[in-house]
Amino acid sequence: MALLDENSSMSPGQGGKSFSFGGRHVVMLLLVTVAAGSYFLFSSPEEPPEDVVETAQTPLPVLEPTPEPEPEAESVRPAPPPAEPEPEPTPEPPPLTHILRVTSDVTGTQVFLNRRFLGNTPLDMANLEPGRHQLNISAQGYEGISRAIDISDTPVEVNIEFRVVRLDETIDVIHKHRLGSCQGQLVANLQGFHYQTAHDDAFSMSLDQVELFEIDYLDHRLQLKVRGGRNYNFTDEQDTADPLFVFHRDVEKARTRLAQGHQPASNNQ
Repeated sequence: MALLDENSSMSPGQGGKSFSFGGRHVVMLLLVTVAAGSYFLFSSPEEPPEDVVETAQTPLPVLEPTPEPEPEAESVRPAPPPAEPEPEPTPEPPPLTHILRVTSDVTGTQVFLNRRFLGNTPLDMANLEPGRHQLNISAQGYEGISRAIDISDTPVEVNIEFRVVRLDETIDVIHKHRLGSCQGQLVANLQGFHYQTAHDDAFSMSLDQVELFEIDYLDHRLQLKVRGGRNYNFTDEQDTADPLFVFHRDVEKARTRLAQGHQPASNNQ
């Protein structure tokens, strides 16, 4: 209205022309505004159609028919195995002969027969060669023992006791007199010395009665003296004094062990 008033205040000659030109513009502007508003008001944009996703249906599982159980086969009994032939009877071993049994009071005692090692005690051997043999038994820390044995159909049993003192020595000697001599055997055992002869010089003395017992190898003489009594000198017919030396050595070993308190054997072996 102000616009119209301003235009209306113009002169009549100018006012008609100005109003017609400005009015057309205003009308056109209003029409455009109304048309645009109507367009936006009544026309709504169409939403794009949604994509339709087709879902494939899962086929239902097909149930297979359960097979009918097969009929059980009739059990067949196995045929019995053929009977085994009866074993032949084992022949009995031949009886043992020529038996040697050796025992000892010392563990690990070694046994030799004719210098051939047989084994350790307790020893039980059979089927040995019959006849006379040399048996040697040895144990560590003790003097070896030698025996002559006869192997025959009768079993030979030998028990060796190293822990006891044994004395049984014999030697052929000649007793030298002041005038002449006589032959005999000198025996030494746990009971003492015994000179056995057909002459009147035969004697016996206990080990405690011995005052002197010596060997003179070069002079080939064995001396034995009774304490506070007679003196005896012996020799032999051998080329050397070896037998006299061995006899003296073995007797002295036994006498030394007895003096040290070792137990004498229960028998004179």
